[in-house]
Amino acid sequence: MGVVFEKNWLDQHLPSLPLWQQNAFKDFSLMIADEANTFPCIPARTGFLSNQLRFSFIGDPRELQSAKALATCLKEYGYCARSAGKYTSHAIFFETPKDMLENYEVEDYRALFWTLLNNVTVFDEKEWPREIPSDPSVHTWEFCFDGEPYFVFCATPAHQLRKSRHFSTLLMAFQPRWVFEDINDTTVLGQKLKRLIRKRIDLYDAIPGHPDLKWYGQKDNYEWKQYFLSDDEGHSPSTCPFLRGNLQLTFPKERNN
Repeated sequence: MGVVFEKNWLDQHLPSLPLWQQNAFKDFSLMIADEANTFPCIPARTGFLSNQLRFSFIGDPRELQSAKALATCLKEYGYCARSAGKYTSHAIFFETPKDMLENYEVEDYRALFWTLLNNVTVFDEKEWPREIPSDPSVHTWEFCFDGEPYFVFCATPAHQLRKSRHFSTLLMAFQPRWVFEDINDTTVLGQKLKRLIRKRIDLYDAIPGHPDLKWYGQKDNYEWKQYFLSDDEGHSPSTCPFLRGNLQLTFPKERNN
């Protein structure tokens, strides 16, 4: 058995998994398939209902071993992503212990998120794609792993007002850049989806849509700012914390052993 799972497999075998993994997948299913309070991201909802999303489970995100596990998951997903469908993405649930749930604030999760992205690149065996700038301050930059560019999404237990970024565990989702070939600001489908998604966000969240939400390729857009959104109406860091291959051994609010 690999480390990347299909929804249909999980639906059938969920009781065989550890309890925290069962709960994480159940919470995700309830959130994204809710008919009464529709999740804003239409492609993600479509991908889930049509068995195109893929899932992985990783332990405590503060452990270096978890970054190595994340690298293994992303590499395996890269092998199967194109056969999964045009609405695919890779949702990864991290075991989030009680001390994190009780003590971590949004900014702690932000620091942890970027630490994970920095650390996972230590295990990347391929060169950075030539067509993607390595400098996050360039508007066409995107996170890459194993030669594949990804849009990265993060949700945390600490987000409350921005419900679209709230989840019961630390959740990271990786969406291949090629998924957006027909969904961007230059296509009719992309323009329609943008309007629908923004409308749903306004209904779903307790605060207005974040001003950093823009289309890839726009000169005033920076993808890294969209990966982790604040739980207020517009705060975002002035510089990107991403440093490829920069191994970080200190995590925010480390456990007291």
